[in-house]
Amino acid sequence: MTLPVLSGVRERLGSALFEQVAGREGPDRRERIQLSQGPRWFDPDRPICQVHNDAAMFVGGLRALLLQSLHPLAMAGVAGHSGFRGDPWGRLHRTSHFLAVTTFGTEADAQAMINRIRAIHERVRGIAPDGRPYAASDPHLLRWVHVAEVDSFLYAYQRYGAGSLDQAGRDGYVADAARVAAALGVLDPPTTEAQIRAELHGYRPELRGTREAREAARFMLLKPPLPLAVRAPYGVLAAAAVASLPRWARWPLRLPYLPLAEATVVRLAGDGLVRGIRWVMTPTTEAA
Repeated sequence: MTLPVLSGVRERLGSALFEQVAGREGPDRRERIQLSQGPRWFDPDRPICQVHNDAAMFVGGLRALLLQSLHPLAMAGVAGHSGFRGDPWGRLHRTSHFLAVTTFGTEADAQAMINRIRAIHERVRGIAPDGRPYAASDPHLLRWVHVAEVDSFLYAYQRYGAGSLDQAGRDGYVADAARVAAALGVLDPPTTEAQIRAELHGYRPELRGTREAREAARFMLLKPPLPLAVRAPYGVLAAAAVASLPRWARWPLRLPYLPLAEATVVRLAGDGLVRGIRWVMTPTTEAA
């Protein structure tokens, strides 16, 4: 039983955190997603719902952004069009809305969201600093973004999630995510955990740490536009995200590798913070 005063504090903290992630329109969007009638792409017991509904996504999302930045063409598109520095919270709000609608929304709303994103991708084109052209609609770049996201979300859930998925569950998550990826334009997306790992390895010759990627990493990890009061908790999330990256991804972004600290202090602090986030964001009626 949650005490009334504690319940009120918990609700206020949860609302503030949700608005930070989802924006001021977040509560209305959440209500629409929950109350809209119609078939969904995924049943509530599917692995993608389990993973995307967990607070471990805070770590997984940061990890995904860091990993994705290692592809020079993907990073050029982010630096030139996403507004990660000028409007970082707007980008976070749009990403969280996309994940919520495609995971939990009706088929009609999910497809409308996909159509909107594909139209945006068609307009995101340019020339990278190394002289190569890029296009957000390029299936090869879409595939990289997808692989980095799925690997990051799944890794974070296995390490910091409320539960853990067995092999069938992990393959199920990858297969669920593949449905969204195919709708976005990824050709024949991977459908098992082993295939995701193989894809990640296959992209490695194309990856490197550019100036833009290192600037983005410093911005996300060290200079986020956050109130002073929440910078320490955010620092724990950032440390957990860095610690979850593969070793080969660290040096190109000039990120440290401290195995002893990561296995002890960072792991414990990250677990405690994710548990706290999960607690404040769980409706009190469910935990009473």
